[in-house]
Amino acid sequence: MHTIEKKSIKKPWAGAIAKPATEFPSTQLPILSGKIPDGLRGTLYRNGPARLERGGIRMGHWFDGDGAILAVNFTDAVATGVYRYVQTSGYQEEAAAGKLLYGNYGMTAPGPIWNQWQKPIKNAANTSVLALPDKLLALWEGGKPHALDLQTLETWGEDDLGGLTQGLNYSAHYKRDEQTGEIFNFGISPGLNATLNIYKSDSTGRIIQQAAYQLDGIPLVHDFVLAGQYIVFFIPPVRLNVLPLLIGTNNYSDSLEWQPRLGTQILVIDRETLSVVSRKETEPWYQWHFANGYVDASGSVIVDIARYEDFQTNQYLKEVATGETHTPAKSTLGRVHLHPQTGKVTSIQQLLNEHCEFPNVPQQNVGQASRYTYMSKSRSGTDISQEVVNAIARFDNKTETLTEADLGENRYPSEPIPAQDTQNPAQSWVLTVVYDGNSHTSEVWIFDSDRLDAEPVCKLGLPSVIPHSFHGTWNPVSK
Repeated sequence: MHTIEKKSIKKPWAGAIAKPATEFPSTQLPILSGKIPDGLRGTLYRNGPARLERGGIRMGHWFDGDGAILAVNFTDAVATGVYRYVQTSGYQEEAAAGKLLYGNYGMTAPGPIWNQWQKPIKNAANTSVLALPDKLLALWEGGKPHALDLQTLETWGEDDLGGLTQGLNYSAHYKRDEQTGEIFNFGISPGLNATLNIYKSDSTGRIIQQAAYQLDGIPLVHDFVLAGQYIVFFIPPVRLNVLPLLIGTNNYSDSLEWQPRLGTQILVIDRETLSVVSRKETEPWYQWHFANGYVDASGSVIVDIARYEDFQTNQYLKEVATGETHTPAKSTLGRVHLHPQTGKVTSIQQLLNEHCEFPNVPQQNVGQASRYTYMSKSRSGTDISQEVVNAIARFDNKTETLTEADLGENRYPSEPIPAQDTQNPAQSWVLTVVYDGNSHTSEVWIFDSDRLDAEPVCKLGLPSVIPHSFHGTWNPVSK
C-alpha cells in the first residue's frame, strides 16, 4: 500500500500572521486570572507588522507588513485596550485600491518595471513606538515617524520633530536617558556612501542637535548604544549592492550582501558634542539589537548584544512572513569590552549560549549598569529553524543566572517589557502579549519581575489576535 505524503502542516505560531489583524476600539479587557497589580499604572504600547497580504498577494518579508499599534492602559483595577493600523498614506492608498501598490524592504512594487521607480517604497510604520508627553510616535527606520494620539491611536500624520528635513530618516531604536530626559536617535541617508545622521532631542522629542558622518558603502544599521557619556555604533559587514535596486530588478533585502572581510566597524561618539571620539574595526558579526551599554569603573565601555555569527537571520525573517521557516539563525547574548578613546575591543565574551532576541533593560537603567537584562528566547529543545521565540527570561548580571518563563506549548510571547511599580520603586512587573496557538487567541500576561518562573500575576483577554510584534514601550502615569 502506498503511503500518501502529508502536506506540511504549518506551525502553530503561523496562525497569528495568517490573516491581516482586526482592529478594535477602546475596550475593557476581561481579567482571565489573577488581578492587576495596584502599582501598575500607565500604558503598554506595542508595534508590529499586522497585515502581510492584500488582494490575495503576500508581502515579501516580515518587515514589509503594515504597522498596527496596540495600547493597553492600566487605571484603577481596570485595563482597556485599543488596536489600530497606522494610517500611513501608503496604507490608505493600498486600502482604497484593494491591492498592493508599493515596494518595501523585501519586495519590489508589483506590476511593470516602471512601477518600481514610481512607487519605490512605503513607510510601513511597523517597528517601534516612542511615547512623548503629547503624542505617540510610530517608528520605521526608512522614513519619518508618524505621530498618533496617545489615547485613541488616531494617526495625525508624519512628524519631522522640528529637524527631519528632506531625506532624513528617524530610526526605530531611539535611546532615552531617564535622568536628563534627552532622546538620542539616528537615521541613514543613502548615497554612494551612506550618511549617518545623529539626533539629540529634548524630552518633547524636538530635535535640538544633529551631526552627520559618512560611512563606508551603504551598511545596514538597525540599532546603537547609549553608554554613559558615549553613543556607540557597531556597523556590521552587510552592504547594499545598489545596482539591481536602482534598475528595479531586485528588492532592498535581497540586495544586502554579507561581507565578513570588512569586519565590524565601531564608531564612538561623544553624547554632548556629537563629535567622533574614535573609529576602529573588530571581528565580523551581525546584530539587530543591543541590550544596553555603560561605562565601568575603569573607563571601559561595556556593550551587551544579541549577536549572530552571520547574516542568515535576514533569510529566516523573510521566511517568517510565509508562515514556514527552515533557516537556522542563532543569536547569543554577548558582551563587548572596548576602550572608548581608541575604539579598540579588549574582549568579547558570551554570557548565554541560548538563542535570544529583543534584549532590553529597565528604562531607568538605559546607558548605565543594569543588574537585569530581559529578553525573548527559545524554550530548551526548540528547533530554532522552525519556530519563532517562545519564552521570555531575565538574566541577572550579578549572579550570572537566567530565570525563564516557560509559557507552555505553542504559546508565543512578545518582547518582555519591564514596568516599574508606581507605589514601590523596588517592585517591577514584566508585560508581554502572548499569542496562544492552541486556542488562536491573544492575551496580555503580567509577571512579577522577581518571579518570572512563577505563574503570571494577571492574564487579560484581548478582543482579537495580535500578530507577533517587534517592539514596545511602557509609558508610566506621570507622577
